[in-house]
Amino acid sequence: MALIIRQYTMDDFEGLLAVQREAFPPPFPPELWWSRDQIAAHVETFPQGAMVAEWDGLIVGSATALLVKYDGKPHTWAEVSDNGYIKNTHNPKGDSLYGIDVCVRPSFRGKGVAQALYQARKDLVVEMGLKRFLAGSRIPGFHQYAEQMSCAEYVRQVAEGRIYDRVLSFMIRQGLRPLQILDDYLADEESLNKAVLVEWPNPKR
Repeated sequence: MALIIRQYTMDDFEGLLAVQREAFPPPFPPELWWSRDQIAAHVETFPQGAMVAEWDGLIVGSATALLVKYDGKPHTWAEVSDNGYIKNTHNPKGDSLYGIDVCVRPSFRGKGVAQALYQARKDLVVEMGLKRFLAGSRIPGFHQYAEQMSCAEYVRQVAEGRIYDRVLSFMIRQGLRPLQILDDYLADEESLNKAVLVEWPNPKR
């Protein structure tokens, strides 16, 4: 096994698209896959945040991030990501690395690909001397508990290990901690359109 994490370029577009096709097959709308213009914007705006996971030469995952100045204000995915283009929301003087996307081929899940991408992001936070890594975590298990408890209580129980959530529990295992609940973050039936802003503080700061 030879898994490497590197910056992606426009030469990787077809490989990135293949990952998206496999990860989000129909009826997922193809227009929501990364477009060539969006990938070009990531590469041009903040190449350090444009990461690809390559397994023996095959692109098996990707992750995209930008720099922001964290102010604690509620926001949506579209607002923080500039609708996926990052051109107008990337702040070169920002204090935080904000992850807007992670995608792994289903056939390669469970092999440490996502973990490697998150580790690369944490390494970038330390390398750039940033305060933290941030991401909006889906909570796809919440819809099963929404009638029994509030979102805040659900998040607390996931954080305590009492409830397993396939996304938020993974985030917590990567050392990220819940900061705040974000309403109407993204159209997401399972999460009831909510997300949890999670943080990994730079231990060197």
